Amino acid sequence: MLSRNLLRLNNLRNVKKLVPVSSARCYSDRPETSQAPSLTDFGTRKIFSEEHDIFRQSVRRFFQEEVAPNHSEWEKDGQVSREVWKAAGKNGLLGVNTPAEHGGIGGDVLSTAITWEEQMYVNCSGPGFALHSDIVMPYISHYGTPEQIEKFIPAMTDGSCIGAIAMTEPGAGSDLQGIRTNAKQDGDDWILNGSKVFITNGYMADLVVVVAVTNPQAKSAAHGISLFLVENGMKGFIKGRKLQKIGFKAQDTAELFFEDVRLPSSALLGEANKGFYYLMQELPQERLIIAGMAQASMEWMFEETRSYVKQRKAFGKTISNLQTIQHKLAEMKTSICVTRAFVDRCLQIHNDTGLDSESASMAKYWCSDLQNEVATKCLQMHGGWGYMWEYPIARAFVDSRVQPIYGGSNEIMKELIARQIMSNK
Repeated sequence: MLSRNLLRLNNLRNVKKLVPVSSARCYSDRPETSQAPSLTDFGTRKIFSEEHDIFRQSVRRFFQEEVAPNHSEWEKDGQVSREVWKAAGKNGLLGVNTPAEHGGIGGDVLSTAITWEEQMYVNCSGPGFALHSDIVMPYISHYGTPEQIEKFIPAMTDGSCIGAIAMTEPGAGSDLQGIRTNAKQDGDDWILNGSKVFITNGYMADLVVVVAVTNPQAKSAAHGISLFLVENGMKGFIKGRKLQKIGFKAQDTAELFFEDVRLPSSALLGEANKGFYYLMQELPQERLIIAGMAQASMEWMFEETRSYVKQRKAFGKTISNLQTIQHKLAEMKTSICVTRAFVDRCLQIHNDTGLDSESASMAKYWCSDLQNEVATKCLQMHGGWGYMWEYPIARAFVDSRVQPIYGGSNEIMKELIARQIMSNK
C-alpha cells in the first residue's frame, strides 16, 4: 500500500546504524556548502549520506512540482490545499522522524531536516509541514497513551489529520507562564476555556495541542500547566478568522477560542500539571527547526541574488561587475557558510543525543537575525524590482521578518543563553 517513495524512506530508519558514530560523520569525499558551486547543491555536507541524497531528490521534486506552482494561488486563499497535505503524506514527507512503530516513517533527524531545507529552497512558506511533523507529532509520540498514538499518528503521517499547537495568547506572547487559558475538572472530564492567537495551521487543523492552566494554586505557574488534545468539531471549540499577515501569506494562521469545551479524560496529554516540563523538553527542536529553515532560506536568497546581479544591467554593464556588489556577495557567503557549519553541528548533536536548550536558542537567534540581514541586502541588490511582489526575493524578505519573533522572541533567546552563562556550574 505504501508508495515507492514511502518504502524508500522507511529504509532510512536504519540510517543511524548505517553511519557509525566513529567513522562517518566522515564522508570525506563530500564537499561542505562553502566548497560547492551552489549553496543548494546535492551531495554536499558531511553529516549526510547517499541514502539522505536519495530522499532529498524525492523531496526536492515534490516541492518543485507540487508546491511551487500552486503557491501564488494559495497566497490569495490564505491557506494551502488539503490535497497538498495528502500528497505530502503519500510521498512520505510527514512524520519523517516519528517512530515507525507509532505509525510514522521512522527516519532520523537529518532526514526530516531535509524536508525543512527543501521547502525553503523553493521559497514557499505556505505548507506548515514542519510544525505538524516535528513540533506537534513529537508531543503525541513522546507523551501520548497507546490509544492516543494509535488514533492520531497514522492519520497525521498520511496527511488526513492536520496538527497545530496552541501556546500563544493575546496577553502572554512568549511568556508561557503567563497564559490564562484554563481547564477545570468536572468529574472525569475537563472544561476548557480561553483563547489563543497566531496559531499556525490553526484554521485547517483537525487536532490542536492546547496549553492550559490546570492548577492556578501551584507554587509556580510552571507547576500548574497541562496539555490537551482538542479535536475540530468539539462543541465550544471555535476557529476565528484567518489572520492577515505581512508575510507567510499562504500559511493559515488563526485565532482559536474555547468556550466551555468539555474534554474527556482521554484528551489529557501526558500527566496533569506536567505540561510546562513537556514544553521545555520539546522547545529545543522547535527552535532548531526555525534555525534550519532560516539557514536554508539564506542559501536560497544568496543564489537567487547571485543569479540576478549577473543579469541586471546598470551603467552599461551587469552590476555583478561592480566591486561593491562583489564584496557584498563575499560578505554574505562567508556569514552564511560560517553559520551553516554551526547549524549542521547542531543537527548532528540533535540526531545523536538531543540538542541542549542553550545551543538551540543560539541557533534560533543567530540564524533568524542573519536571515533578516541577508534578506535586506539581497532585496537591495534587486533594486526597485526587489520591492515588487512578483519577484521572489520580496516574498523571502517579508517571510523572514517573523523568524526572530515566533518560537520565543530573540530577546527571550538571549535571556536563556545569558541564564546559562551566569549559572553556577
